[in-house]
Amino acid sequence: MLILLPPSEGKNSPESGKRLNLTSLVAAEELRELRATEIKSHGDLDLTSCRPAYEIYSGVLYQALDWQGLPQSAKVRGEKSILIISALFGLVAMNDVIPTYKAKIKSATWRTAISEYLDARGDDLIIDTRSSTYQGVWTPPPSKTVAIRVFQIKAGKKSVITHMSKKYRGELTRLLVQKKAPITPQELLAIASKEFNCELKPSKGKEPWYLDLLIEMP
Repeated sequence: MLILLPPSEGKNSPESGKRLNLTSLVAAEELRELRATEIKSHGDLDLTSCRPAYEIYSGVLYQALDWQGLPQSAKVRGEKSILIISALFGLVAMNDVIPTYKAKIKSATWRTAISEYLDARGDDLIIDTRSSTYQGVWTPPPSKTVAIRVFQIKAGKKSVITHMSKKYRGELTRLLVQKKAPITPQELLAIASKEFNCELKPSKGKEPWYLDLLIEMP
């Protein structure tokens, strides 16, 4: 299982931490040169006060995921299965030690290297929670990809939830890392259904599977 997360716009700014070490990050060899180039272009970074990614990203999704509140077994699963798309680092794992940064993703810059790395992982199931901003760096195989959508049901009408959809994606991610990893869309549906009213839409052509979370609103 691979769970793809977007980063958060909101980030904590720690006063102390470790110095950035590119060799300790996920995909260290594959993305080293691109990371070094991007870091050099952001000369205002504090590279001496780096903290784990779960402490840096502070947005709604990461608050709902509540990494520090997870049991250790779930953290082990999450460290293996969660990857965050990052404008500065390309890919980041939850325990990767990184600085606070502000950057816009350059999909064309990262696409080849990230695609080669993720294709080579060969995951049975890809759970894609990315926003459209971060989808350009890799197009996973649609037949084994489930994109997560969030809808509200209010007065019997279905409509898209925008900003707060991040909260429910974070909650779903939290649920998944506490369970045995699903290897099919149907197994994903079975797990998600324990906490959410949801529907699974089959893949069609170049479109992935879709898992729609249906949130009842008063």
